Amino acid sequence: MKKNTLLTMALAASFALQAQWVDDPSSNTRLANCNEAAAEVYVSTDITNGDSYVQWHYQGENGWSPWLQRLDVNGVPQWPADGIHVTTPDFATWSPGYAMTAVNGGVVTVFRTLGPHHWAVKINADGSFPWGEHGFILFDGEGGGRSEVLSTYGFNHDDGVWALGTDMDSTFLQYINADGTLRPKTTIKDPAKKCSNGLLLPAENGVFVVYSKHTLQGYTTYNKEIHVAGYDKNGGQIFPETLLFAQQAVGASYVHYAIPDNKGGGYVYQFHNGIGGVYNTYVTHFDESGTPTITEPNGIAVHSPDYSNFYTTAYATVAPNSNDLIIAYLQKDAASQSQHRVYVNRITESGEKPWGDGILVADYTGQSYGSIHVDAIDYADGFVVTYGTGQGTIEAVGYDYEGNLLWNTTMSSTNYNKTISENTSGFHYGQNIVAWVNGDDGGVYGQNIGWDGALGEVSPLPPPVPCCFAPENFEGSYQYNEETASYGAMLTWEAPAYSVLHYNLYRENLDDATTDVIEIDAEATAYFDEATPGLYKYQLTAMYDDLESEFALTPDGEDFIIIEVTSVTENANDSEIVTPLKILTINGQVIRNANLGELSSGVYIVQGLTSTGKLITKKVIVNNE
Repeated sequence: MKKNTLLTMALAASFALQAQWVDDPSSNTRLANCNEAAAEVYVSTDITNGDSYVQWHYQGENGWSPWLQRLDVNGVPQWPADGIHVTTPDFATWSPGYAMTAVNGGVVTVFRTLGPHHWAVKINADGSFPWGEHGFILFDGEGGGRSEVLSTYGFNHDDGVWALGTDMDSTFLQYINADGTLRPKTTIKDPAKKCSNGLLLPAENGVFVVYSKHTLQGYTTYNKEIHVAGYDKNGGQIFPETLLFAQQAVGASYVHYAIPDNKGGGYVYQFHNGIGGVYNTYVTHFDESGTPTITEPNGIAVHSPDYSNFYTTAYATVAPNSNDLIIAYLQKDAASQSQHRVYVNRITESGEKPWGDGILVADYTGQSYGSIHVDAIDYADGFVVTYGTGQGTIEAVGYDYEGNLLWNTTMSSTNYNKTISENTSGFHYGQNIVAWVNGDDGGVYGQNIGWDGALGEVSPLPPPVPCCFAPENFEGSYQYNEETASYGAMLTWEAPAYSVLHYNLYRENLDDATTDVIEIDAEATAYFDEATPGLYKYQLTAMYDDLESEFALTPDGEDFIIIEVTSVTENANDSEIVTPLKILTINGQVIRNANLGELSSGVYIVQGLTSTGKLITKKVIVNNE
């Protein structure tokens, strides 16, 4: 049976930032010096310690090359004021595509040089280059298109990274061990189609590659379809190629995006005008085996299509309490593309849209919007949408997972031209970080925001969302009921600290391998399962909305109980309770400070000791009229 587990979070339970991140949106925090023409800003956080890395690019003596800066959790730059420059020679004079990810104790950047070759460089937190100052060439020298990189830390903890690159026809995949040694290269190609725009998502024991396969039709139009396949670290295919999006005739510039669903699969989305000539964003999903769970071959549109508006420029996150996709996107009028609105919508892994046509985040006020991001707060009930405005400000809006507005915060109120980061750091250690280049003074600036919308010093983190706690001290034994001459298993447990919807009791008959699921009331802490003779395995979970806890553990640490139910009555000397210890209703609700003589008439469950000291549980019929 598939279980939903509580997400592991590398967070301090009560952490507050010290000074450096400012709380004044009119100044923000200067992170590094650069050129006012710099662009392609990326942010990534090391989840082991909260350090964040910012990468940006501008024309240097070796071409359009990357600079990086390290920040501690307080937003204090740790490297020189101009950052560390990757000086691998002969970059192009234009952007050939870059990627960057924080790893345990450092950062890895992957890029294409003028060669064209793909390179990987690692920089430790102390600014040293463990793979050499220039790193090394990937994919045996093949490739020449855009790069991608995925850290394995957080889903298999070996500190290596996956790297991906393309050329005009194929996609190349290679795993880099933490010490910089390379595993074998994998080439994804099709003799009849071009394979490009690959994206990386974590998979069990490997990685998923989500890529397009296309043929050119005319001058700028492609017949494009999107596939997924899984590979292990040595390049072996572990999940077959599977079609995610059926073929559409789209413009060459329209690419796709992917995000892990935190359950081993992922969501994929793209925006194009291939369906009826209407520009929209479409979403699909695949599970941990690479199998699509949304049956619509073209995916689910984030917004009802109409010829008067485009719905594009999407950015997504995943809600940890439901694993639903939370996707923010831009509405632009089709006539002039000058009237902008920001929306956010929610899509389940089966393609349902609980919020219909979404929630309006920012209405049209005569200005344009852009640089839209959305980030889930994985230890609090909510998510945050950030976006830039035509006046140069950066806004943030917080919502809970029901779509209710919680707060609005202006992160930057200055009106100079900003090149905002391609991504945000995501929430770690209580904060999310946006970075940008100041188009006036050539500085790299940034601003943090807390889970509650506060800037600067972040308040202590709230406790984890009570979503997946299991019952405790699960126990049981065979019982015979003299009053009803029935026999079965008497099961007891302690309720978790948070309210549940109900309990699921899984009863497996080990004699014929059949399993039944019994729903038990949320108030119960005991249950008598009247069963025919046989050998049974019992397991118990708690349900919270759409999430199910792990199995309850016994005092011995097992997640199951084996009980043999027979038709044999108990010894007469051990069948009478002389010392009652606990009285429960027939539904298992504990009645405190009561004795049988004070109870209303009815059927009760009594736990107590016999004259020989044996602990037994019996059904008792009380008639106190």
